[in-house]
Amino acid sequence: MAWGFVVLAAAVEVVWVVGLRHADTPLEWAGTIAAIIFSFYFIIKACETIPSGTVYAVFTGSGAAAIVLVDYLIFGTHLKPAGLLFVGLILIGVVGIKLTTGPQAPGQEEG
Repeated sequence: MAWGFVVLAAAVEVVWVVGLRHADTPLEWAGTIAAIIFSFYFIIKACETIPSGTVYAVFTGSGAAAIVLVDYLIFGTHLKPAGLLFVGLILIGVVGIKLTTGPQAPGQEEG
């Protein structure tokens, strides 16, 4: 379930980053702020089981890749083939981290 929280945090990150760029009304800003709160709540929940460094690396990498793809696919931002290659490398890294990280033992501190 902890990895599900990481995925949810990254997905909600896309919402609030788009909101930061496109929000114009108080309601849209409220939605953006709510998305930020939910995103960080999911990160906190994931850190209860997965080491925080791993959570943060996967969250930022997958969120950044998703935002680039949303900008390209939905908002028509120009993306060179090399850009797609680098987004793919980010995703490969995220999957690699996920495959090589086990759950943190209860009470075990990172460090």
